[in-house]
Amino acid sequence: MTRFLLRRVIGLVLTLLAASLVVFLVLDILPGDPASLMLGTAARPDTLAALRHQMGFDQSAGLRYALWVAGLAHGDFGISYTYGVPVAGLIGARVMVSLPLALMAITLSTLIAIPVGAITAARRGQAVDAGLMGLAQLGVAVPNFWLGLLFILFFSVQLAWLPAGGFAGWDKGAIAALRSLLLPALALALPQAAILARVTRSAVLETLDQDYVRTALAKGVTGAGVLWRHALPNAFIPVVTVLGLQFGFLLAGTVIIENVFSLPGLGRLIFQAVAQRDLIVVQDLVVLLAGSVIVVNFLVDLAYFWLDPRLSRDAAR
Repeated sequence: MTRFLLRRVIGLVLTLLAASLVVFLVLDILPGDPASLMLGTAARPDTLAALRHQMGFDQSAGLRYALWVAGLAHGDFGISYTYGVPVAGLIGARVMVSLPLALMAITLSTLIAIPVGAITAARRGQAVDAGLMGLAQLGVAVPNFWLGLLFILFFSVQLAWLPAGGFAGWDKGAIAALRSLLLPALALALPQAAILARVTRSAVLETLDQDYVRTALAKGVTGAGVLWRHALPNAFIPVVTVLGLQFGFLLAGTVIIENVFSLPGLGRLIFQAVAQRDLIVVQDLVVLLAGSVIVVNFLVDLAYFWLDPRLSRDAAR
């Protein structure tokens, strides 16, 4: 087990380094002068030279990459050209919106998808199964930004129950902040819940065909007991895999939904950085979001051992 964890940690570090190298090289080998791209073609030569020096473009690419990675390791993300403040401060403020939003969305998605997937598996071929899976297919097809607009029209404009956009801030209280995040979280959660429900249904159906399920039924265990105590827990590995992928997507892929609801999160920050040609912020955010996906997948791998003890025995052998 220890050797397995050590290999996984080494693989995690190497993958993070590879991701940072790819991000650096992509931005470094882009045609044109980054300083000219940021300042525009009408910038004065002395201003361009000052920005090149500030960004380290008068140094070799290898030295710039080493200094950048060392700064990331120490929490130094550099200075934003547009805002004139440390990038770490910008990210720290925005992550307090994006992370709770992703957590709310993945929680709502799980609470909806797991029961729906289990119930449709238990009612295979019946009207409940066909109806819920039809809704799930519709949920897969509907884009989340369109759902967000519908939620704004219904819950904010018509019913005036929830704010249409903006973020109240955690200093206004947790209830006000969570109310600001509820509609975007629901718009993100429903399409993901549709995918997760279909995966859960398939995994539970496969588990229900196992011999130990038929043995439990033969011993007099009720159908509900077999479903919730035996079939569903043993179907969690593919479900957890999809959950890990979805959480990475929700954390890194909220650009559109944060702009629909005017949320000051990481997705909107990277959109603004691209529009303002702030390459330092873009580079830091891309590697941070890529790293978050890699770390989440690493944690999912570790969760497999808790869910399936057979994997622990195989790793020990």
